[in-house]
Amino acid sequence: MDWAPLWESRRVSILWMVTELRASRSNRRQFLTGVLAVGFAPKPTWADAGSPSYLSAAARPDGAFVLCGINADLSIAFEQPLPARGHAAAAHPTRPEAVAFARRPGTFAMVIDCITGAQKAQLSAPSGRHFYGHGVYSADGNLLFTTENDYEAGQGRIGVWDVRRGYVRTDDWGSGGIGPHDILRLPGTDILVVANGGIDTHPASGRTKLNIPTMRANLAYVDNGSVLETALLPENMQKSSIRHLAIGPDNTVIFGMQWEGQGQPDALVGTHRRGQGMAFLSAPSAAVRDMNGYIGSVAVSNDGRLIAATSPRGGVLQMYDATTAALQSAIHFEDVCGVAQQGIGFSVTSGTGVLRAVSAGQQRVEHATLLAWDNHLIGI
Repeated sequence: MDWAPLWESRRVSILWMVTELRASRSNRRQFLTGVLAVGFAPKPTWADAGSPSYLSAAARPDGAFVLCGINADLSIAFEQPLPARGHAAAAHPTRPEAVAFARRPGTFAMVIDCITGAQKAQLSAPSGRHFYGHGVYSADGNLLFTTENDYEAGQGRIGVWDVRRGYVRTDDWGSGGIGPHDILRLPGTDILVVANGGIDTHPASGRTKLNIPTMRANLAYVDNGSVLETALLPENMQKSSIRHLAIGPDNTVIFGMQWEGQGQPDALVGTHRRGQGMAFLSAPSAAVRDMNGYIGSVAVSNDGRLIAATSPRGGVLQMYDATTAALQSAIHFEDVCGVAQQGIGFSVTSGTGVLRAVSAGQQRVEHATLLAWDNHLIGI
């Protein structure tokens, strides 16, 4: 076969394309402009915001409030202003976008572009409601779910917001209890886990707890407005309020509690798996006493082997062996509260401005900042 005509034909075609490209730079620019206009431009990701690993609200020395992105090495990636004190935040699963929630009983939540600092939207709680400081996105990022108090009815609610339409409120669901605080999503699903703290409050009474004698906390699993399952604390823990959550790699839910009773509780940290009963982490009586009846945050390591619990009131970080459910180590850390997984260990923040990386009882100060970190460290 004579290959010469074929090669000649290809050579001519290549030369033609090169000539056209050289001669039509303006056309290429017009083409790219058209591509951008119809939405084919690369969409910004968390990498464009510096690839932070965490979010946390904080107060500056001048009294201003900010939402910060924090890198894996605990350096600060960005600071974006907030109108008032924040509590927790929710990170969009793909876009560099976050919702900063007011400390309860706040009525605002602010959607922030974490690249520019621009406010993209502001959520306002409906009349007769207030936020509890927590929220979570759906798996695809198209919906945001917020924990709320219907304080006239004394009922917990979950607000549903359509992200694609600019965070328009589209629905609200029952939370399965009273006083819903933290809310997370079981990985790989849109099943929500809600920490119903059981405590009734009303803005007219400030932060006064109105139903301590009859309170009863639970964990509720909610899917598209339906309560699939609730797990109730046993009678002897009736005055424990479930407040904060973490989820392990095997979908075990870890919950931290705050004690509203007299004396000392048997435990302040528990675990639950759907279809099973609650279990509680064990610690010597003195170690439970050190936590001063108050768990501020909980987290589980990436490998699921360690569980961390913080107490700002006790100034203690405790780490438990997840397999034996027993206390492994404790670190005294003034005003410690925020905690999130970092590899086989944890990153921790405090109201004194210190950030630390800890693992299996080892600690090292990474950064001492001028920021007073608020309650929670949220992984992205």
